Amino acid sequence: MAIERHWQELATQRRFYTAIGLVVLLLALAGSLWFANDSNSGKFFDRLPHLFDFIEDLLPRDATEIWRALFDLPSPYFDGSLKYDYPEGRYYITDSLYIPEYFYKMVETLNIAVVSTIIGFLFGAILSFFAARNMVKSPWLRGPVRRFMEVLRAFPEIVLAGFFLAILSLGPIPAIIAVTIHTIGALGKLFFEVIENADMRPDEGLRAVGASWIERVWFAMVPQVMPNFISYFLLRLEINVRASTIIGAVGGGGIGEQLRLSISRGHEAKTLAIVLLLFITIIAVDQLSAWLRRKLVGEQAFQAVI
Repeated sequence: MAIERHWQELATQRRFYTAIGLVVLLLALAGSLWFANDSNSGKFFDRLPHLFDFIEDLLPRDATEIWRALFDLPSPYFDGSLKYDYPEGRYYITDSLYIPEYFYKMVETLNIAVVSTIIGFLFGAILSFFAARNMVKSPWLRGPVRRFMEVLRAFPEIVLAGFFLAILSLGPIPAIIAVTIHTIGALGKLFFEVIENADMRPDEGLRAVGASWIERVWFAMVPQVMPNFISYFLLRLEINVRASTIIGAVGGGGIGEQLRLSISRGHEAKTLAIVLLLFITIIAVDQLSAWLRRKLVGEQAFQAVI
């Protein structure tokens, strides 16, 4: 009886704390909605019923119009405007063979992501060895390097892109610089944590025979940490593809810019075609990088711990 009474007391106490938690959660949600409505000049609740109007406006005349827009094929609804056919953005290989504008812009976005990730990988890897506690004993060197990488990753890519777009004008170069800066800071932190967890016995052996710091890094650390470095590089590449797309919407070039223009001009088939192309590309990049990471670190790294 005493055990049952104790269990009932615990259950009552748990229900009481759950109720308090739900009330606090509802109050926080109500406060956030009120703040959003107030910040939006009272239009948040007024516009809420029209939430699905935008989706309705995106519906094309027929489903095949999306595929025609994706591959830039002639549309039966062509009216002389750029809403249905897009000859200006084509990149002709021969007189009759051309690459649709979206595919070219998607390649531009991928190029921004790849270049930024490679440069970020190189500089992040170099800085990480100076930030690792087991490789650099002096806090006067290790500390500033860590703070420098914190500064690099403190601002989101889109904020950095806005800064460089104001200086260097529109185009992919400001996007590359912004994504690269954030990638150096983010990968550098992940890399020095990998180095600090490495086996130090090879390093101790090289130190005992008088090897220099660079020789210890190259022969004792790099072979151990490189599979994890490559794994993080591929993960960061996935993230940078999405970041490059978002930056494109604010003037950084690539497919994001085309998506923003298409939405603002009310080109429904073109908008859905770009969204579809983005979806397919991101899935392809995710699957490719996951396959490469499995090859590098082995299947056991992806198995759930039971």
